[in-house]
Amino acid sequence: MTQILVIDDDEGLRRVLAQILVRAGYSVAEAPDGRKGVRAFRSAPVELVICDLIMPDQEGLETISVLRKEFPSLKIIAISGGARVTGYDFLPAATGLGANLSIAKPFTREQILEAVESLIGKARPGSPGPASA
Repeated sequence: MTQILVIDDDEGLRRVLAQILVRAGYSVAEAPDGRKGVRAFRSAPVELVICDLIMPDQEGLETISVLRKEFPSLKIIAISGGARVTGYDFLPAATGLGANLSIAKPFTREQILEAVESLIGKARPGSPGPASA
């Protein structure tokens, strides 16, 4: 079963993303910040990481950089709504640091599933529920 790690400090969005992915047939783990996300990945590697960029403790750009350096073949999708808040779009920096794709928040269910499927393919039905990191 294809496993995905969602790293986002917004618990509500993290849970919604997990539900979308689980219903699509993926297995999902969650982490509330970059530091915990990297730790979760090191202890239980997954095929894909979806990482928010603006988070406390360890932000997404650093997280992507660490993951890319240690795990060069890992698939990474960067997500951010930061341009709405800060006026600066961090998504190009994320792809420059190694994210395979980037998606601006808010995004639709179809957009996130299309991005996931483009990197790792469609999931097979019959997945377990989300796991927490």
